[in-house]
Amino acid sequence: MISIGEHLPEATLTQMGPNGPEQVSISDKTAGRKVVIFAVPGAFTPTCHSAHVPSFIRTKDQFTEKGVQEIICLSVNDPFVMAEWGKVTGASEAGLSMIADAECTFTDAIGMRFDAPPAGLIARSLRYAMLVEDGKVVALNMETQPGTCELTAGEGLLDVI
Repeated sequence: MISIGEHLPEATLTQMGPNGPEQVSISDKTAGRKVVIFAVPGAFTPTCHSAHVPSFIRTKDQFTEKGVQEIICLSVNDPFVMAEWGKVTGASEAGLSMIADAECTFTDAIGMRFDAPPAGLIARSLRYAMLVEDGKVVALNMETQPGTCELTAGEGLLDVI
């Protein structure tokens, strides 16, 4: 599992652009920049939808004041689902980047994958929030209990940066 002080591995993710899905490199998103990445087990799932995304919408201005240039919501979903979820929650309008790790490659590479077959969740991401500066993890919060969003909420990450 990735730790504070480590650099993010290279991975290609997908987000919706004006003409459909676009490939984005995690290194391009983070090189020379201060970026927050928060990951959720699934778009439209209860805690992710009602607590996690809204917490970053609420705190976006506070992150901007701390020099954060982009807030990325990452999920092992497809880019169409992420785009629609961004619309429904208001996250896209608020300026959050809704990015898909559709093949679970980034999530696997940083050791954050989990499977919960009884809930229909296969190859999903654990819930975390991290601050990345120039590709290096400088803060990382993870939840210890499923269905909770405290340490990984926008406010929880702000508390440690």
